[in-house]
Amino acid sequence: MPKQKTIFHWSSGKDSAIALYHSINDPNVEIEHLLTTINSQHQRVTMHGTPIELVLRQISTLEIPYSITELPLNPSMEAYESIINGKLIELKNVGMTHAAYGDIFLQDLRDYREKQLQKIGLKSNFPIWKRDTKELLKEFIDLGFRAIIVSANEQLGESFLGRELDHAFISDLPNDIDPCGENGEFHTFCFDGPIFSNPIKFATGKKTKRSYPNPNGVGETFFWFQDLLT
Repeated sequence: MPKQKTIFHWSSGKDSAIALYHSINDPNVEIEHLLTTINSQHQRVTMHGTPIELVLRQISTLEIPYSITELPLNPSMEAYESIINGKLIELKNVGMTHAAYGDIFLQDLRDYREKQLQKIGLKSNFPIWKRDTKELLKEFIDLGFRAIIVSANEQLGESFLGRELDHAFISDLPNDIDPCGENGEFHTFCFDGPIFSNPIKFATGKKTKRSYPNPNGVGETFFWFQDLLT
């Protein structure tokens, strides 16, 4: 049976890292391309805030062909789909058959992704789907991956910014925070682990609080960001 020629959506964080790890070790899957989206204005990964320079350092140690797709600041859904679907069609036309994601349990997000892929003629792959998030984070740590918190919502707060994911981090998390931040509580930058040929060097900079309009158009929501320096 031919292997699934797969586009992997690389976000630079822990879920991407462990999902890629499992994809690489799946005998039915061949990861042939990494696809990363960034904000064209700031040259950073959306919501993570990771600078493109550090993403490129990660990718260089993964030794997988890649592309960086730029999105405008606050794109409409139509603009977003046009850009992403256009890139996926381009990759399908050179032999890709599947697209893989690091989503864990957000069913509406999975449904959306699968609907978009169906339009294009690609199949989906979710290597860590429905995993227990606390056990998944423990596995991430025990496998030797390393990551730090680079963004956190108001619920988690500034005090967790810049913290490395370790077993003490799991113990310190409030009960209402998902251990993998799957509800958007936090995002990470993964800088070491078994998928990388060497650790990614970086330094930490200042912490910043930013506001964003709520999707329903009422009020704002706030996120803290830990800047990373190259």
